[in-house]
Amino acid sequence: MIKEKSVQLKWIALASLLNNTGAAFIWPLTTMYVNKYLGQTLTTAGIVMLLISVSMMIGNYSGGWLFDHWSSYRTALLGVICSTLPIVLLIFIHDWPWYALLMVINSFGDGVNMTIINSYGTAVTDHPARFVFNYVYMAFNIGVVLGTLLVGILLPISVVLVFSVAAIFYVALTMMVLLTFNIEVKGGTKQQTKATGKTQGRPKMMMLVVLILINVMTIHISYSLWESVMAVHMTNMGIPFYAYSMLWTLNGIIIIIGQPLVNKLSPYMRLSTQIVLGILIFASSFFFLIFAKNLPEFVIDFVVLTVGETLSFAGLPAWITQLTGTENAGHYQGLYNIVISVGRAIGPLYGGYIIENGSYQELFLSVFALMLITLMFVGLKLFHIHHQQSR
Repeated sequence: MIKEKSVQLKWIALASLLNNTGAAFIWPLTTMYVNKYLGQTLTTAGIVMLLISVSMMIGNYSGGWLFDHWSSYRTALLGVICSTLPIVLLIFIHDWPWYALLMVINSFGDGVNMTIINSYGTAVTDHPARFVFNYVYMAFNIGVVLGTLLVGILLPISVVLVFSVAAIFYVALTMMVLLTFNIEVKGGTKQQTKATGKTQGRPKMMMLVVLILINVMTIHISYSLWESVMAVHMTNMGIPFYAYSMLWTLNGIIIIIGQPLVNKLSPYMRLSTQIVLGILIFASSFFFLIFAKNLPEFVIDFVVLTVGETLSFAGLPAWITQLTGTENAGHYQGLYNIVISVGRAIGPLYGGYIIENGSYQELFLSVFALMLITLMFVGLKLFHIHHQQSR
């Protein structure tokens, strides 16, 4: 029986942790597995990655629409079933082309899950949205650290073992959602409705949301370069691959330590100010990349990037909720996850094109400029709104 009560933050955070631990077993593996294990070309592997990204975008949108127009609980169940079943099947069927097909279905489910987790987060009533999304983002990063560390240990033993352990996390996610997400989220609380009322009929607020989403897309175009071309760039400089992979562990550890500290900023700093500052720090790391030549310099740069990420990434969905309210939470959280997926799909293609026709330095400068220009439009719109409100 479906309950109608407040959703609990601990279950939302645990869902984020389980989903992202399971996913972190798979996403670093896909290109290498298609190319090295299944004997397909890198072009074919690239097409598979593109289909996975498109499938995730469809999942992001579908999850948001179904959350708002159908049933939040049934949408959550649809997402976890679509993400879990393919991973379980991979234990037994992982040759070509079944691996690619199952990964595309899994990606659709993960896209639904991402939107559902954020949408349920907007319905938490006993904590501010800023705290909720910081907490969920910390759980997300614990999952990424755990998954990427375990896949490095398990892959040399057996790829089937990787799929098996990933399946355990996804099955645990399905059971947890089945038992704890049986809550229908409708409308918002009195406090949330009041916040929504302030933004109704305010096209300037909606324009600000659009500008934020465009900025988020440029951020993830840039961030995806670290997941793709940066491995090649660093190994070309004689830096071993394991050193590159350990940067992601460092990234997760800094976020896990830093996120509770960021929560303490709320009495002293406006959320929008914190996010803009974080994005500026994040963007500056790509400018400094132009000059990085050795491992210590890349480590320092990645620490700067991670500080910016810690200040801004978790707050973005909370800021969007502040601006839009909870009436269409699924729609706006779906759009937020879609632009992330679009950025992650464009980034490697854009990076490859610029490197082939220019240089890494031109690539880093161009994404720095993209982030800075789109953030400038966000800042100008924000200043204009605050100026009008103070009159």
